[in-house]
Amino acid sequence: MTRVPAEGQQIDTRMTQLFALVSEALAGATEALLSNDVTAGLAVVEGDQSVDDLTAEVELAVWRQIDDDSTPVATLRHLVGLLLILPELERSGDLAEHIAQRAVTNLGAEMSPLSRGIVQRMAEVALEMWRDAADAYVDRSAQAGALAEADEEIDILHERLTKEIAAESMPMAIGAQVTLLARFYERLGDHAVNLARRVEMLQQHTED
Repeated sequence: MTRVPAEGQQIDTRMTQLFALVSEALAGATEALLSNDVTAGLAVVEGDQSVDDLTAEVELAVWRQIDDDSTPVATLRHLVGLLLILPELERSGDLAEHIAQRAVTNLGAEMSPLSRGIVQRMAEVALEMWRDAADAYVDRSAQAGALAEADEEIDILHERLTKEIAAESMPMAIGAQVTLLARFYERLGDHAVNLARRVEMLQQHTED
C-alpha cells in the first residue's frame, strides 16, 4: 500500500475546505440577496479573499510536490488534476462574490416577484449541485451525470427569467442586473458539472 505523504494529506484537506468555502459563499450570497441583507452581502464580499488566499496556498503546495523528484508518477497525475480543479473553484468563489455585490446594492428588493421566485429556484439547484460536487470530491464518487441533469434545469430557469426580463416588468437598469445575476447562477452550475467530471478523472487516474 502506497503511503500518502503528509503534505498530500494537507492538500486534500485544504481542497475540501475550498469546496466548503465556495458552497458557504454561494448560500450566504443568495440569502443576503433574497432577504435584502446588505450586511450579510458585505460579509460574503469580504470573505472572498479567504478563497483566493487558500487557492494560492494549495497551488503552491501542489507545485512543491510536482517539483519533488521523489513524487510517484501516479501522484503527479493526481496533482495535475488538482491544478485543473483549482481555477474552477476560484472562479466560482468570484461568482458568489458577484451575487453578494448585488445584495449590497439591494437588487433583491427591486426585482419583480416572478423573477425573485425564479432566481430563488436557480439558487437552490445551484447550491445542491455544489454540495454534490463537494461530496464527489470527498468520496471520489461519480456525480457528473446527475449534475448534468440538474444543470439542464438551471438552463431552463435561465430562459424563463430572460423572458420575464424581456417582458419589461422591471426598470431597464434592474433588468440588466437581473440578467447578470441569472448568468452568474448559470455559470456556477456549469462549474459544478465541470468539477464533478474532473473528480471522476482523478478517480480514474487513481485506479490506473
